[in-house]
Amino acid sequence: MVISSNDFVSYDAIKQAAEYIQTKTKHQPDIGLILGSGLSPLADEVEAADNIPYEEIPNFPVSGVSGHAGRLVIGKLVGQTVLVMQGRTHFYEGYPAQRITLPVRVMQIMGINTLIVTNAAGGINQNFKAGDLMLIVDHINFVGMSGNHPLRGPNLDQFGPRFPSMTRPYDPELITLARKVARQSNLGLQEGVYACVSGPSFETPAEIRLFKIIGADAVGMSTAPEVTVANHSGLRVLGVSSITNVAIQETGSSAETTHEEVLETGRIIVPKLIALLKGILAELD
Repeated sequence: MVISSNDFVSYDAIKQAAEYIQTKTKHQPDIGLILGSGLSPLADEVEAADNIPYEEIPNFPVSGVSGHAGRLVIGKLVGQTVLVMQGRTHFYEGYPAQRITLPVRVMQIMGINTLIVTNAAGGINQNFKAGDLMLIVDHINFVGMSGNHPLRGPNLDQFGPRFPSMTRPYDPELITLARKVARQSNLGLQEGVYACVSGPSFETPAEIRLFKIIGADAVGMSTAPEVTVANHSGLRVLGVSSITNVAIQETGSSAETTHEEVLETGRIIVPKLIALLKGILAELD
């Protein structure tokens, strides 16, 4: 196998992106949020916001997917200083794993210590329905397991060790806080394991049945690479999936999963997700 240097991102390239962002904002964020498909409206609630399109940032990956606005929104949300990624890039767009996760590296250089990731996901667990929120307690990174791992290549010692632990990819204290906020706010909150696949095709029924057998409760095309990189340098991570559709497990089903369905259900979920995330932010130290 020929390894291309284009697959890897240097520390200097990450630092250049971070320094550019810092020249465009007066804020110094402590918390990063990555918003998934159809979930961009939360960024509209950020106050005193500085908006930076991805295409203006050196070395930054640019998303071309509908439902991803493609800009950084930096400002105040529920009293916290946040950096919000209004949309993300995906492996299926042709980016190598290190380029997809470059924004998380940028957050690390900027001093962010907590990362909240959201995504749109298909529900595998039969107790889930479209419109639910799922607290991610663990994940299965099929993309990384297939060799497209975001830590593949030269280790960036400035961030973390060659062989980082992934025993607790999602911070136990943040999980406990999310449960508390959901309970106090009377927000239904499912919990489960998220399976990350490459996409862009939706999964076959046989694949969904396989994921169910190995313990996955929801499936999507993002999140695990970013969470892995965040763990590499010790960021606290919280993950929430919006269950935008019920994954189809039988070929005889007349149902079809479409991106339009994902976006529409995402819009319905947004008020619940915003309430949950704002409640969590309000109680974060």
